[in-house]
Amino acid sequence: MAYVNRTSGESGASLAGRLEGAGANLLALRSHNGALVLDLLRTAGTTGISRLELAERTGLTPQAVSKITARLRADGLAAEAGQLASTGGKPRTVLRLVPEAGYAVGLHLDRDELTAVLCDLAGAVVAERRVPLGLGAGAGAVVEGAAREVEALIEGAGVSVLGVGVALPGPLDHARGTLHRVTGFPEWDGFPLRDTLAGRLGVPVVVDKDTNAAALGLAVGGCGPVREPGAGRGDGFGDGDNHGDGSDGTGDRPGDRGGGRDRVGDGGVDGGRSGGGVRAGAEAAFAYLHLGTGLGAGLVFGGAVHRGARTGAGEFGHQVIQLDGPLCDCGNRGCVEALCLAAVGRGAVDEAARVLGAGAANLVGLLDIDLVLLGGRTVAAHQEAFVRGVGAVLGERARREGTDTVPVRIAPGGARGVAEGAAQLLLAPLFGRGEG
Repeated sequence: MAYVNRTSGESGASLAGRLEGAGANLLALRSHNGALVLDLLRTAGTTGISRLELAERTGLTPQAVSKITARLRADGLAAEAGQLASTGGKPRTVLRLVPEAGYAVGLHLDRDELTAVLCDLAGAVVAERRVPLGLGAGAGAVVEGAAREVEALIEGAGVSVLGVGVALPGPLDHARGTLHRVTGFPEWDGFPLRDTLAGRLGVPVVVDKDTNAAALGLAVGGCGPVREPGAGRGDGFGDGDNHGDGSDGTGDRPGDRGGGRDRVGDGGVDGGRSGGGVRAGAEAAFAYLHLGTGLGAGLVFGGAVHRGARTGAGEFGHQVIQLDGPLCDCGNRGCVEALCLAAVGRGAVDEAARVLGAGAANLVGLLDIDLVLLGGRTVAAHQEAFVRGVGAVLGERARREGTDTVPVRIAPGGARGVAEGAAQLLLAPLFGRGEG
């Protein structure tokens, strides 16, 4: 299977040479059942998980699990992690994911800074680069600078990569990989960033908004609703040629998820509505609000990022809450983004937090979400003030309406959370995660 988009450019060809065989086996993992098993191996960590538990948690037969895990081991994606203590029978062998079997680059293009991380299959950062960036310097200069940073990152680590995930301010078209009128930088309107960068590097590229990328990373990492795998289908590994011995095979058809449920992960979520934990179930949802050089939101429902019909969901910063407010770079007046940044600029952080809280309250009222996570460099510089201010506004709303208060937390990940989420644009689909 050809996975590398080769180009004639010397630099791109050099990088493409590092990709020989890097993603062929992983892209072949396109069955629902295989992704379920691989995701459980990922979440089990270094301690591993037994084939019996894999069968119990996926609903697949032991024979099906044995076939799938044998294929994963043959492809170098899984390995033995030891044996469980015997309870009278033969000791069970536990398996684990092999993180070094694949890598992806996550690239965060902020308005004034570039952050690039190299992540393994488990999502761990193994290398990082951070340099100043001028998003208004022009598309050609930005793409070339970004490409050089990616090449330096990969060459320095000496590994092969599956591709590059790029996260930057919106609005943009995720499906086509083209930018719209990025707030403050209208010259990017219509620029085909995905195809241009892929042509320059010779690797697959996925482009998304910074807030969506961060939200995806949080969902995959266990903050908010995380999918508990549902039942698989058939008995085979399934790549379209009916490897299974079940009556309906597997092929590329999705498994029956009816036996599964959603659960809420532990990653930074330490409380929920009325102290009872964040609501579990298919309807569970959270919002990630990113306040840095701009303001936006990433929305997650049932473990998947919600991008909307035209992939434009989450333009949270440009909701108008003051009709005669200050002029925003988007052309409107009184946007949450403009009010927040103006308050921060004059040192009124508590005011900025309450303005952000007003926007968050609108979001909670509209979508009935379970959790609000805050991130971005401006929030990072005043964490307690923003959690307190946003939480106070949400608490006031809950008391007026007689409802439970939606918890507010600082999102884990810190300054590189968006870049790590960008890497998940390549990695998460391998585990059947993050696709809404």
